[in-house]
Amino acid sequence: ADGLFVTDYFTRTPRKLSPFRSFASIELFHFHIPEDTVIAVWNLITFKEQGGTFGDQCPDRSITVYFRSGAPSVINPLHTHFPRDTAVPGSFALTLTWTLPNRTTGVFNVTSPLPGDWFLAAHLPKDEGKISVKGLYEECQYLFQPQLIVQRLVNIAVLYPGYVTEQSMAPHNRSCLYKVFVPSYTSRVLVEVLRCRGAEGCPLWLRVRAKAPPLHNSTALDCREHDPCQLALDLPFWQHWYYVLVEKHPGVPGTISFQVTVQLTDCSQPSLARPPFLPSSASMNMPHSFGSAGGMALGDSPPPTSPNGTKHPVPITSPASDRCWPIRPTLRNELDTFSVHFYIFFGPNVSVPPDRPAVFVINLLPVLDSGGVLNLELRLNVSSLCGENVTVFGCLNHEVPLTSSDNTSVTCETESLAGFLLSVNATASLSRLRIPYPQTGSWYLSLRSLCATEHGFEPCTNVTAEVYLRTYLSPCINDCGIYGQCKLLRTNNYLYAACECKAGWNGWGCTDNSEAFSYGFQLLSTLLLCLSNVMFVPPVAIAVRSHYLLEAAVYIFTMFFST
Repeated sequence: ADGLFVTDYFTRTPRKLSPFRSFASIELFHFHIPEDTVIAVWNLITFKEQGGTFGDQCPDRSITVYFRSGAPSVINPLHTHFPRDTAVPGSFALTLTWTLPNRTTGVFNVTSPLPGDWFLAAHLPKDEGKISVKGLYEECQYLFQPQLIVQRLVNIAVLYPGYVTEQSMAPHNRSCLYKVFVPSYTSRVLVEVLRCRGAEGCPLWLRVRAKAPPLHNSTALDCREHDPCQLALDLPFWQHWYYVLVEKHPGVPGTISFQVTVQLTDCSQPSLARPPFLPSSASMNMPHSFGSAGGMALGDSPPPTSPNGTKHPVPITSPASDRCWPIRPTLRNELDTFSVHFYIFFGPNVSVPPDRPAVFVINLLPVLDSGGVLNLELRLNVSSLCGENVTVFGCLNHEVPLTSSDNTSVTCETESLAGFLLSVNATASLSRLRIPYPQTGSWYLSLRSLCATEHGFEPCTNVTAEVYLRTYLSPCINDCGIYGQCKLLRTNNYLYAACECKAGWNGWGCTDNSEAFSYGFQLLSTLLLCLSNVMFVPPVAIAVRSHYLLEAAVYIFTMFFST
């Protein structure tokens, strides 16, 4: 697509890497990718040092780097067991090998990356456990420095819902890129290509993607095989940009002219789409940095209807869709760092009616809340079921609520969305969910009650289930238990928490006992450490007998404080 590209460069200070023992031993790097970025390139520089010089004699140790958007990576290189009810978000890992005696470089490319915060975590392999005398030789240090180069496209044309944008694609152009802002309470996005002229059969591809420019595997439609060329997206992400790419088929000569229009369906009024005329960007809940709109000023309204204008309203039609239900907010109460409780108004007991879901929103602050653990607890009041076989399903989704209309199979996933499922009933009245390092933004919890029958799950009649809902943010999982310590860590201006386990216990919550020391071994180690100090008793007695009181005091202090 034609446009002006701007290149930005970011770098971080080199840091010494450590062998992996727990997440507290990794080095974490925080980057921010701006909007409209088409490519991001990480240059990963690693070099050795020994005694202030190049470490040519240092052994080659592989370095593992993890990448994740929105929050730090939840890594598990030792393949330990996670605590129960813990969701493990995915991340991408890259292993660097040495190409030179004292230096190596790796490159990691991301095409059309998601904008916002990105986190890199790096570490050395687990230490072999060899005992060496410190000071006999210079220690080998492995330093790691990531650099980020991003190329972003400026002045992307903005599509206004309900208006038609005319475009001519010259022979030397391959594609045209647009973006449209999707506000809250939008249940459907419909993108359509109209009046395609200049070639037979409209040889265009229509691609749509949320948050970033489309990729080759994004949602796409071949306009040659579909008439009209309409691409519909149900349950879009709220408060985000959607990017529309119109791409020409290879080998098509000449100029192609077409029209593009976008229609948004307001789920609070499913029979109506959003009005074509909005007085300003504030009416559409657009951010102030929403880009260009064909030369219009930021606060200007869309141009009026004109027979010669490039933008004019089209008739608004909306397909039948499920309506969205009122969303109840939660009250945020900050107690300490990563210690936040989310209270429900008129809660914590929640009534789930049989005819509609109960939806709640949990807002996690950007950057600040991504370094802890999001905890969710759902407990069913069995006495409220009146003897019915009721199951309450909960779907926790990020950035858009999901209320399934399918009663036979209740899931929290669609073609474009993936969430977390919780369920409680009379036999299993308690359900928990833990998400370490959650992505920030809005999390939506949808509660729905269904009755189990021989034909599957069906809506209940005249039974309102009551559940106890508790949601909070904690630094670590169960405060790392009795065999660990929750440590608050910092990298530059970013705070995060991690467990540091002891006595051979491992895992994110120090709950993996596969290598734990037995009680007898721990007792023997303590006794050997304490009883070894008994050897100071004879020197103390001899010093006192010889009236060397100062020496006796030194021996006594050494005996007590050497443990």
